[in-house]
Amino acid sequence: MLFSNHPRTVYDKSPAHEVICQLRFPAILNINNVEPADFQEAIRAEFPQYVKRQDTVPPQVTGLGTANPQIKQQPPVSNYNFVSADNLWKINLTQNFIALSTLRYTGWEDFARELDKPLAEFISVYKPAFFERVGLRYVNIFSRKAMGIEGTPWTELIAPAYLGALKEDDVQEANVLNCATDLLLKLDSSCLGKIHAGPGQVKSNNPNMPQDTEVKFILDMDLSMGGQNQKLPCTLSAGALETLHAHATEIFEGAITNQMRSAMGAKD
Repeated sequence: MLFSNHPRTVYDKSPAHEVICQLRFPAILNINNVEPADFQEAIRAEFPQYVKRQDTVPPQVTGLGTANPQIKQQPPVSNYNFVSADNLWKINLTQNFIALSTLRYTGWEDFARELDKPLAEFISVYKPAFFERVGLRYVNIFSRKAMGIEGTPWTELIAPAYLGALKEDDVQEANVLNCATDLLLKLDSSCLGKIHAGPGQVKSNNPNMPQDTEVKFILDMDLSMGGQNQKLPCTLSAGALETLHAHATEIFEGAITNQMRSAMGAKD
């Protein structure tokens, strides 16, 4: 089952590792050329830390298929980072998108509330013509150790659609070194879902920290509305995110079994 009508549930041991919302818009060159002081001042109480980064842009190749193709280097893009005092929430702003990400996802209502002010201030200061793409991504990491079910196979916790060869009777989980499921599908007439799922180890980027050897299950859901020259009015961005969140709930609940729900612990 890919989708489930199981009621939306908040879990004590939520697997949400990182949640990211990104809204893309036609390039506003002023953002790249002038530091966003007015925008920073509007959100500085919630995001007091500021870092500017220069992102490398892939070169542009022109004249492919001709006798004289050319590679044109692109100038770097300014990526402005506004970070909360506890380092768990971050706003990214470039000439093409604004994004909110968190490493402490406590629920959709809290996340949407945290986005409200920065998005409203961005629209007020920069007046984008429209949004080209609205995206919502959930990176879920299920740890059997954290849930106290280390001896339980994934076949009892994850729906068969995401297990690949692991669901076969003659395959032992311990012998599978790599097994992933990748899906790209239409969720409705305007929404797409890109899903990556499978077991694996989560590597630490900190060389001074010991690596975690536990095999976890990753469910990465990247949902979007727009693209292909679609134009979403800024006034409809909140409704678009609500739609994407509803799809995310159906996919998430469809990916887990009742045994997994019990292990995660539903909140009252």
